[in-house]
Amino acid sequence: MSVRIATFNVENLMNRFDFSGFKNNLNKDRTLQLFQIQDEAQYRQLEQARTIAHADDTRQLTALAIAETHADILCLQEVDNIGALNAFEFGYLFKMVGEGYRHKYMIEGNDSRGIDVAVLMRDQTRDGLPIEFVAMTSHAHLTYNDFGIYSSDLALLGIEPHERIFKRDCLEIDVLIGGKPLSLFVSHLKSMGSPRNGLDGRAASMPVRVAEAKAVRRIIENKFAGNGGSAEKSWVICGDFNDYRERVLIKGDTLAGYSFEPVKEVESSVNILLEGGFCENLVERRPEMDRWTLYHTRGPEERHLCQLDYIFASPALARKNAQAIPDIIRQGQPFRTLFPPNLEVQRFPRIGWDRPKASDHCPVAVTFGVV
Repeated sequence: MSVRIATFNVENLMNRFDFSGFKNNLNKDRTLQLFQIQDEAQYRQLEQARTIAHADDTRQLTALAIAETHADILCLQEVDNIGALNAFEFGYLFKMVGEGYRHKYMIEGNDSRGIDVAVLMRDQTRDGLPIEFVAMTSHAHLTYNDFGIYSSDLALLGIEPHERIFKRDCLEIDVLIGGKPLSLFVSHLKSMGSPRNGLDGRAASMPVRVAEAKAVRRIIENKFAGNGGSAEKSWVICGDFNDYRERVLIKGDTLAGYSFEPVKEVESSVNILLEGGFCENLVERRPEMDRWTLYHTRGPEERHLCQLDYIFASPALARKNAQAIPDIIRQGQPFRTLFPPNLEVQRFPRIGWDRPKASDHCPVAVTFGVV
């Protein structure tokens, strides 16, 4: 008997329009930059039309990617609100998986754009085990002072000790799977952002993600303290960590051919969670060239594949599922994504060169045996 868990950054599952691009060109869609727009009223009309025109194909593809996970419990990132989630499930996901994810859990976090993490659950697993909700806890309120993890690196970024740690949340959900306890910790760490203080976006924002990772670990340690410790409990951490421990660098072009070179990173916020065997990154059970969940490019001079999306398992859960290897669903990737040799997949219908696509991220799913 088993439970299947998936994580997926669905990329801006919104039920409202974003008009900030009128004043900030960085937020303006490239389609609208082709046209002369007279005033904000005209911009708003065009942005609404553009968003609606793109949304249907995109959300069909998002639903296809979710359906392909066959998950009993689905952890999502970049969800606007429960209304957007309900509309997406009713109008898109239901057509592909039926009356599946009846139970939805989310709490508004700290993101300035209003995107949050969420969890969807079935009544029971594919094997017929009941999935029972026990409790939900938000940790969005926690500050650097609360955990004593404020640092000089954060100060250099202009961050104050009283500010909140999580840029979104670490949403904690406790469930029973066939009567067996399982805890989920769902998070979406700080994005890499733009270069700052002479550093690239990843390095400049690293102190924030390091603090977030420390906080996730502390939450789990505190939860199971005095109860035998976290190592022997069943828990998973799921989400988009916006950081990687390794990359596959891509060089070349269609004329000369492409080369794919795996490289290790010296520093990563992900290491905070893996140190001392605190948990296991299950995706690292896959071959080195086949762990990526996102294709990054800023043009031919900057291209790589990397893992940003994670399912970490507690030592006990990883040990009991030593043969479990996560699946990475890449059929929703746009055709601009460059695949290493022998790893190409057949895309979903109507996938475009850049868009429409299911998301810029790939879902990750793994089946755990319930012992």
